[in-house]
Amino acid sequence: MRDRRLWLDVALGGLFVAGAFGFGVWAEEANPYRLAQARTVLLYAVLALSWDLLARTGQLSLAHAAFHGLGAYTSVLVVRATGLEPALGVVLGGLASAAVAIPLGWVTLRLHGIYFAIATLAFSEVLRIAANQIAWAGGATGLVTVPLFGGRTVLQYLFLLGVLAALMALSRALQASRWAYAFAAVRTNEAVARALGVPVVGCKVAAFAVSAFFAGLSGATYAHAFLFINPLESFHLGISVAALVAPIFGGLYSTAGPVLGAVLLRGGEDLLRERLGAGYPLLYGLILAAAILFLPRGLVGACQGWSLRRPLARPAGRAARRAVAEGTEEA
Repeated sequence: MRDRRLWLDVALGGLFVAGAFGFGVWAEEANPYRLAQARTVLLYAVLALSWDLLARTGQLSLAHAAFHGLGAYTSVLVVRATGLEPALGVVLGGLASAAVAIPLGWVTLRLHGIYFAIATLAFSEVLRIAANQIAWAGGATGLVTVPLFGGRTVLQYLFLLGVLAALMALSRALQASRWAYAFAAVRTNEAVARALGVPVVGCKVAAFAVSAFFAGLSGATYAHAFLFINPLESFHLGISVAALVAPIFGGLYSTAGPVLGAVLLRGGEDLLRERLGAGYPLLYGLILAAAILFLPRGLVGACQGWSLRRPLARPAGRAARRAVAEGTEEA
């Protein structure tokens, strides 16, 4: 049963990646505007799924804006100073974010709940203020960046699709490994997990570092795709909020949920903006509120609950028909 579910997930993930690849190739000539929108959707999907990796340990992080901005500034400054290819700068941006996340995690991940959220929010604000004040980092004015892949949107899109595919594969591998049980134990009860021999802090730090790496990759790609960064946009709190809203909407602690949530929310936001103009945030907010109220486990959780209930009804129906038939024969 578990192997069948694994192969089903792999097949569905492969179909998604293949469909997204085909869309990118088609849209390069047919509709470049939609291709640019899809590139932004992939950016948010990477942010959402990377945030969910840490959430599986039970931590509510608001540091994604910090790692997004740190990756962006690291990549841009290194590329400007050394003349490296922007693609290498993007990787360095992700590594820099992961390197900062490890010591930060050892200090802050001993906190819980709202206290950890406040600590990570404070870290994001410290980096924003520092970037705003440092002259060689552009200060409040910001920096013009070197385009990734010569500015070709389709190559940037395909690069992000590859990053998302790698992250999805990693997420699914974690779900199929012992790490999934360790994360669930830490999320449920840290004291019991520690008594069972689970390295609680180590699990949290590892998840924090991997999450930060992909957030840094996303930020660095954003910087070289949109050709300009400044502290206000790169470290904006809205980045952290968007990263956590998509998994909640799509379904926490899963691979498909955060990706589905990012695609629907970000893509839906663009469509609502086009159709409704300035009034779109009202409908967008109502949709989010309704989803949280009526789908507390997200879209994927609701679908799983529905699929689990269906097989239970069939045996009960057969048993009832058998009992009726037996009663008729006796009569």
